[in-house]
Amino acid sequence: MFEQKVLSEINRYQLIPRKSRLLVGVSGGPDSLVLLHFLCSLRERLELELVVAHIDHMFRGEESYEDYQFVEKICQEWNIPFEGKRINVPTYMERSGNSSQLAARKLRYAFFEEIMKKYQLPILALGHHGDDQIETMLMRMTRGASGMARAGIAVKRPFLNGEIIRPFLVVTKEEINIYASRYKLTPRMDPSNEHNDYVRNRFRHDVLPVLKRENPKVHEHFQRFSEELTEDEQFLQQMTERYMEKIWLSKTKGESSIDLNQLLMIPKPLQRRAIQLILNYLYVKRPSSLSALHIDQLFALFFNPHPSAESHLPEGLICEKSYGTCTFRFQQKESSDYSINITIPGETLLPNGFKIKAQYLEEIPSLTGNYSFYLPVHKTTLPLIARNRRTGDHMVIKGKGNHTKKLKDIFINEKIPMQMRRNWPVLTDQSGVIVWIPGLKKSNLEFVDTYDEQSLIYLEYHKA
Repeated sequence: MFEQKVLSEINRYQLIPRKSRLLVGVSGGPDSLVLLHFLCSLRERLELELVVAHIDHMFRGEESYEDYQFVEKICQEWNIPFEGKRINVPTYMERSGNSSQLAARKLRYAFFEEIMKKYQLPILALGHHGDDQIETMLMRMTRGASGMARAGIAVKRPFLNGEIIRPFLVVTKEEINIYASRYKLTPRMDPSNEHNDYVRNRFRHDVLPVLKRENPKVHEHFQRFSEELTEDEQFLQQMTERYMEKIWLSKTKGESSIDLNQLLMIPKPLQRRAIQLILNYLYVKRPSSLSALHIDQLFALFFNPHPSAESHLPEGLICEKSYGTCTFRFQQKESSDYSINITIPGETLLPNGFKIKAQYLEEIPSLTGNYSFYLPVHKTTLPLIARNRRTGDHMVIKGKGNHTKKLKDIFINEKIPMQMRRNWPVLTDQSGVIVWIPGLKKSNLEFVDTYDEQSLIYLEYHKA
């Protein structure tokens, strides 16, 4: 039974001690509304104090405001203090350059913090369930997450001066919907959950049903896998920390050095975690673009036979190897220029968290959008170079005759935020001619419709 499963999870992890004071995040959808109803059913038995927080992200106009009013009315009927806020997330996205989901999450959790401080609440309860866990773990593994991130959503984790709890990870979306029907709850439905524009929705609609047909209890196995991964990771990290004193040579946020020989003496699983610990120390907030590919990139640097080499990581972090020492430092704003040769064939990681994949072709390609480029070998001088923009940069735009356009105007027209322009790659040939601005504009050097048996260099630009 639903209630017994959730109560068992609460007791197992000691999520809600008697006389707890909780903030409950409620969107008005089935998951959060059922969570609130369930916690209300425990209010007298456990002497709970509940407060509800709701955010109108203003993505859906009047419809999302009706969600706000719905949650406010429910709280009045159930005698629960309500704290709501309407935030223009689309406007914030334009200013910050964040995606819709990242922007909404930042502002939502900032509001949660604000209300927890106001009421002095130590616990934030959220309605993530077993299906969410499956989706999250698959998404993270697909994009190359490493370490603890692969374990997905934690049942309990620190937050502010307290913690976030998720009592519903042990149940499925279907069980939540059955509970809602049984108690005649009428949650609000967000139509964006049906669109496949978001990665999570594609996993939800296309992958999850296949897994559930194979095993209706697959969520239980993923949850157990998550818990085992978490426990194993904590143990391996503790082992790694014992070696870190010998590995660190200097340790400051701006610039730190490690003894490469000491690092390579420990077992490979601990080496990977040592690198994670180093990066976690250096980054104030871990970049979402940082992935297992960057760990592989660092290992390639460490084992490079050249005594001196460097590697670029997201947000301007550079790792410089010099014989037996590796120094990590952040590019200074006044000297943030970079210039990286493109490996052909191969993949080249860029400072902005993207990569360029390059290969030779001997056949007529099918042309696609601005995230790929076909360059005839005879029209260029190698090597190709990825760099950030320079003052006065201009290029001849494909399909515009000999029309030349300033890169500054291209970035403005494409509405690229200022902070993103600094590291946006510009691809040039050896002579300095701008060939391509990946993801934005192509030059007139791209293959069009004639073919003279010459090799082509095929380039792809996408997230690392």
